[in-house]
Amino acid sequence: MRRKLVVGNWKMYGNLASNKALLDGVLKGVRDLLDADYGVCVPYPYLAQAQSMLQGSNVAWGAQNLSQHEQGAFTGAVAHGMLTDFGCRYVIIGHSERRALFHESNDIAAAKFDTRSSRLTPIFCVGETLAEREGGVTEQVVARQLEVILNHVGAQAVAKSVIAYEPVWAIGTGKTATPQQAQAVHAFIRQRVAQLDGAVAQGLRILYGGSVKPGNAVELFAMPDIDGGLIGGASLVAEEFVAICRAAQK
Repeated sequence: MRRKLVVGNWKMYGNLASNKALLDGVLKGVRDLLDADYGVCVPYPYLAQAQSMLQGSNVAWGAQNLSQHEQGAFTGAVAHGMLTDFGCRYVIIGHSERRALFHESNDIAAAKFDTRSSRLTPIFCVGETLAEREGGVTEQVVARQLEVILNHVGAQAVAKSVIAYEPVWAIGTGKTATPQQAQAVHAFIRQRVAQLDGAVAQGLRILYGGSVKPGNAVELFAMPDIDGGLIGGASLVAEEFVAICRAAQK
């Protein structure tokens, strides 16, 4: 049985005061929810605050991106080792906003994925645009994004990661895939990994990342191949994030 995982992606929101209020609310709300795992991926400047407030709790923390380089003259970049210095457990890689707004290719995402270590779990994002879904090529797009890491590092390395399916058309739009639509893509992802290693595929946690809300979380998380959520806007409201975490208990 795969243990559910709920991770908040704060994106570029927050400040010291609002972060404290949010994390206080999250900690209070999930401290007795022991049947799933939880995390928040915060902007780089707030990693120290997250570490200070969350260490010793049942909420892990992480970052939203990293460089594929370990060090060097890469102004503005942040390396894997810098994240682990702050106790990060998770890092989001290949998010659709990084791909679309910062022109990160599949190859760049794969190179970043390859900086993983046993102390840092990548959450690797895949997903299609509305035009691609309407064009009937969702599986081809997701397979292409997934296979670049499978070919780069192999199925055994993927066993130490998390995959997040995030239909681009459902991020920040208020739209969401139906539980059945999301389940179909999650099952497809698991089947692709199973072609290389069935045991890895069975244990792989695959999160849904398209406008998960308290009102749809229970139904989404009940699907057999949906192992939790990568939560955007709702992760910025403690009550909503906690309600989603509670849905992961069912």
